[in-house]
Amino acid sequence: MTEQASNVANEQENAPQFSLQRIYVRDLSFEAPKAPEIFRQEWQPSISMDLNTRQKQLDGDFYEVVLTVSVTVKNKEETAFIVEVQQAGIFLISGLDASSMSHTLGAFCPNILFPYARETLDSLVVRGSFPALMLSPVNFDALYAQEIARMQASGEIPSVQ
Repeated sequence: MTEQASNVANEQENAPQFSLQRIYVRDLSFEAPKAPEIFRQEWQPSISMDLNTRQKQLDGDFYEVVLTVSVTVKNKEETAFIVEVQQAGIFLISGLDASSMSHTLGAFCPNILFPYARETLDSLVVRGSFPALMLSPVNFDALYAQEIARMQASGEIPSVQ
């Protein structure tokens, strides 16, 4: 019985683990360069959004993932506002192979962070007296797959056979 208990303990110890430790705003920026004149114009916005992620290993099995979302809104040709958030999280991740770890850090964690970033940006834009900024959901799994394909095509990482 002791041997069985030991085997079960070893299996549990080596089992994949994922735990969200903390979500926080790392950096936040809002700029309305044409205020107050922009508020007197007819509102015909065009929106561009940039996404970026980065991650770094902290102590042991702890990782920080930072999702940066930058949005520029122009009214006709003039910049109405620029808003950016670096939404970050600390995650405990262990027991994953390299491919699974890469996917977890590159897609799964950003999927968790995006709703927080989206709400932060919307709140900030409304406080700047602009209409709500309701960003559409983002498929980070598809973006991750595109990035891996791009890296394989450019030879940055070897193709999986």
